[in-house]
Amino acid sequence: MAFIEINDLFKRYKNVVAVNRIHLEVEQGEMLTLLGPSGCGKTTTLRCIAGLEKPEGGDIVIDGKSMLKEGFVPPSKRGIGMVFQNYAVWPHMRVFQNVVYGLKFQKIPKKEIEARARAVLELVGLGGLENRYPGQLSGGQQQRVALARALVRNPKVLLLDEPLSNLDAKLREKMRFEIKSLVRRMEITAVYVTHDQAEAMVISDRIAVMESGNIAQIGTPVEIYESPANRFVADFIGTTNFISGEILDTPPVPGTIFVQTGFCERLRCRANEQAELLPGTRAYVSIRPEDVEVRPEPTGVSENLFKGTIAHKAYLGNIMVLFVDMGDTEVRVQAPYHVAQEEGDSVFLYLNPEKCVILP
Repeated sequence: MAFIEINDLFKRYKNVVAVNRIHLEVEQGEMLTLLGPSGCGKTTTLRCIAGLEKPEGGDIVIDGKSMLKEGFVPPSKRGIGMVFQNYAVWPHMRVFQNVVYGLKFQKIPKKEIEARARAVLELVGLGGLENRYPGQLSGGQQQRVALARALVRNPKVLLLDEPLSNLDAKLREKMRFEIKSLVRRMEITAVYVTHDQAEAMVISDRIAVMESGNIAQIGTPVEIYESPANRFVADFIGTTNFISGEILDTPPVPGTIFVQTGFCERLRCRANEQAELLPGTRAYVSIRPEDVEVRPEPTGVSENLFKGTIAHKAYLGNIMVLFVDMGDTEVRVQAPYHVAQEEGDSVFLYLNPEKCVILP
């Protein structure tokens, strides 16, 4: 049995369905991220787990106990720690007071409260700052206060609702690794909400991509990136090229499909086991820019090598981004920064067939 089980969860706001009968499991000690655009239902799902929203249907089970079936269990009784987007720290209280505030109502001895607080402040890197006010801290330090306040209660589950979105880019990147390391060291079960794809890829054991209240795909970061279930997932996670085409007769080689496109008669692709694609049907080929190889001459391979013209070129420091005109399709390529060809030059593109994924 999973540590958190979400079964047939349904939540609506008037005529808008926010969460549409989703099923989800989170294993003990796992960091699961709910990822998707604004309005997809990820924060509503998190708030239902926390008990801050009451769903109209389904069930939420935490550590074997239903939060709904035998009466609605309030947030304070769910064994949950929550970190919000806006820190929500008390500006008139010192760091120590902010962290221990929730413990004062639990009839915990004063010495134990102090020991817990000092231990968790050391854990999040705030040792020695317990007497400062939030206004005397950086944004990253204030977020650590919010994290310490959630952890000091020894929660069964840690819920994080876009906790890094108010930080600058460099600090956000640093805090991703810190939160991931902290959750692993504590072996705590965590559910993390974000719309930032890079953040989800770094921090997650598994990702649940949400779209319009539904779960489009669940998998590890590698599975989501390398084998997207549909165009929405492929487009939302990272950058990809979509090449429109028609499925040709399935060849005798298992796991291989050929597609006729606007610029070629036969593009060899890897079959997508999650999609039923019959000969003659329209489909899309997804291939990431880093999986397209630029070659000045048509040598080395006998298939998936096509001629195009560089339409645009952008230098990004460690890489060069090329936009190659293939007739009816423009293919984005992530090439080495020292590529010699210029705009208007002809090049050959090798589309790795193992990286060409068929999507409905």
